[in-house]
Amino acid sequence: MANLLIVDDEESLLYSLEAGLSTDDLAVSTATTGREGVAAVRAQTPDAVILDVRLPDMTGLEVFDQIRALDPRLPVVMITAYAAADTAIEAVKRGAFEYLLKPVDLHRLRDTVARAIELRRMRSVPAVIAGEPAPPDADEVVGRSPAMQAVYKAIGLLARQAVPVLITGESGTGKELIARTLYQHSERADRPLLALDCSATPGAALEEELFGRETSAEGGRGKIGRFEQADGGTVYLDEVADLSPSAQAKLLRVLQERRFDRAGGGDAVAADVRVIASTGQNLAALAAAGQFRHDLLYRLNGFVIALPALRDRPGDIPLLAEYFLRQSARRLGKSFHAVAPEAVQLLEQHPWAGNVRELQNVVRFAAIQATGEVLTPDCLPAALRGDPGAGKPSDEVVDLAGVRRLVRDLLATGSLDIYRRVLLEVERAVIGDVLDHVGGNQVQASELLGISRNTLRSRLQAFDRAARKADRTGS
Repeated sequence: MANLLIVDDEESLLYSLEAGLSTDDLAVSTATTGREGVAAVRAQTPDAVILDVRLPDMTGLEVFDQIRALDPRLPVVMITAYAAADTAIEAVKRGAFEYLLKPVDLHRLRDTVARAIELRRMRSVPAVIAGEPAPPDADEVVGRSPAMQAVYKAIGLLARQAVPVLITGESGTGKELIARTLYQHSERADRPLLALDCSATPGAALEEELFGRETSAEGGRGKIGRFEQADGGTVYLDEVADLSPSAQAKLLRVLQERRFDRAGGGDAVAADVRVIASTGQNLAALAAAGQFRHDLLYRLNGFVIALPALRDRPGDIPLLAEYFLRQSARRLGKSFHAVAPEAVQLLEQHPWAGNVRELQNVVRFAAIQATGEVLTPDCLPAALRGDPGAGKPSDEVVDLAGVRRLVRDLLATGSLDIYRRVLLEVERAVIGDVLDHVGGNQVQASELLGISRNTLRSRLQAFDRAARKADRTGS
């Protein structure tokens, strides 16, 4: 379970935030003064902190500096009631994760806390190559195949170099884990690591997230970007192929000159940052099609770690299954001895289009279903067992005809948010079926879905808001 500390002197705000953020996966504690907050960090080692800029005994920056001295990898989210937010912006320059203005939007705060805790995991949970000494909670890069031996060699050669690295591979092959391993074995492991999924943030917003925004003459608030925050450290760009042309040009300048410009002008900002990028797309093909800069490709393509698809290393499947079973046993509080040979045989025969991530989710599913100490074939999903009817469109494949009918209906009614509404309906169906399968148990549902309990709650709340809106509008 993750732990969140909130430091604020407003008792009513503490109460509402504690009630609104606490989940089965997130424990929330509070402090009303800076000294109490620093003592709590020292005693509790939380996974993230929400810190008010103004406290009765200390300034927010004083508290932030003391927290950083205790734990430089601890993400701190600053909140302030003052629109200028100069102290919060200064804290972000020094390494704070984010700052938000009061009154805080609870939905945005949940998302920010979830991202902060995920960053804490990336910075702090050991990522090691299997066979290295590691604590029980470490994430291991598992495999003995020749393709994985080549990956281990590349990590050994590149981890301590300051050069940019491009990690390639299909979705689910473990690109983020390799990025974490490079960071944690690097000379910059004691400096910040900041990550951004380029595919999840639209164009202009993505550019501001990376490079920041100048304070405008009209009083518009400035923003500190990832490259400025991570000075001296590492920035991990997942799905780098989705950068806009403008962002590609700025990234190229960072790699060539170690400088960049914030949105809105101003002086160029120095950037002593190592870049680790990843993609599941063919950058050379995108460059040939005019969708990715050739010069940026050459800069990123100098040092490449290519991750193999799981189907290309079938001999690693038993090792991975045993590893994921041990992980699930710790999370679920169960005891397992092994995966039955018959179950291993079924796993080896599966094509694994979703690669290692799909195997991990299948083993989690099986661990939840299992009642004994050996994972047997009957615990596996029906599609892997070859049960009659498994894989029929009505059971295990998205009804694309239904999705297309929904798109046509929305087009006919002049809807302007088709993408969001279609995704919402698909999510509602997937999450609803999984919850039905586990009898409403949200802990088990989040395991099967492969998302955090916090994310699951957020999506359920989104469904409720959409339903209420539909009731009001009659749509």
